[in-house]
Amino acid sequence: MAVKIKLQRLGKIRAPYYRIIVADARTRRDGKAIETIGKYHPKEEPSLIEVVSERAQYWLNVGAQPTEPVQRLLEITGDWQKFKGLPGAEGTLKVAEPKPSKQDLFNAALAAAGEEPTTEATTPKKKSAPKKAEAEKAEAAEGEKSE
Repeated sequence: MAVKIKLQRLGKIRAPYYRIIVADARTRRDGKAIETIGKYHPKEEPSLIEVVSERAQYWLNVGAQPTEPVQRLLEITGDWQKFKGLPGAEGTLKVAEPKPSKQDLFNAALAAAGEEPTTEATTPKKKSAPKKAEAEKAEAAEGEKSE
């Protein structure tokens, strides 16, 4: 059976993302896959490319042929050079800077404001005692009327 490593398109119009799959060469683009070995999000900056290197090497070693776009992705991650025995197996993959957590952003904003976080509520709680007192007065008034 001829096996290819190809891209399976997912996502919406103008917002594609792809799975890197291993499939029979005769299946359609979005058809049944033998195995999913990675993902590719071209719209992110920089593009997200994740490949399970061990599985990619296995499928390349047993004769799976990558399509041209997948071969370019494998060259970026360094898996193609590793398979061919070429220099540059570390790849040229760019990694996005990790986003700071919301807690870190909150603490930075507090430090800029020069305040400590308080555990108290910013608005006072509503008092429920007047409602109870009004209910008791209403009951007392009803009791007086019935007598």
